[in-house]
Amino acid sequence: MSSRAYGLSIAVLAAILFSPGCSNTLNPACGSARPAPLIGSLSPSTISFAQIQQGALLTVNGSNFVSASEVVINSTTLSATVVSSQQLNVTLTTGVISGPGSVNVSVHTPSGNSGDLGCTSGGDSSVLVLTVN
Repeated sequence: MSSRAYGLSIAVLAAILFSPGCSNTLNPACGSARPAPLIGSLSPSTISFAQIQQGALLTVNGSNFVSASEVVINSTTLSATVVSSQQLNVTLTTGVISGPGSVNVSVHTPSGNSGDLGCTSGGDSSVLVLTVN
């Protein structure tokens, strides 16, 4: 292979690996990228306001949870205890939920330091509804 062809091959490979929006599987620098969280269920899915007044534990079940993942309750971000990559726990209080009704629950994982390398990292899950009676 000529040096010119070799140089062109390296340039094409670099363009593929480090172009914005490249897939994490192609970019070796994306190894530390955080996956977007997915949620599937809440436990409990219905809770009384009296329980929240006492500080109730909510378990969020899903996947792709990491130590930086946070639970978002009606736009308020709460630190969560990561039980596993499939489960987060958070304590609900009246500081976050002020009365009965429907409460939107989601998970947010902040992006890591790989976003500037063209890697996708972190993100927001879909929203599940917690019913407070």
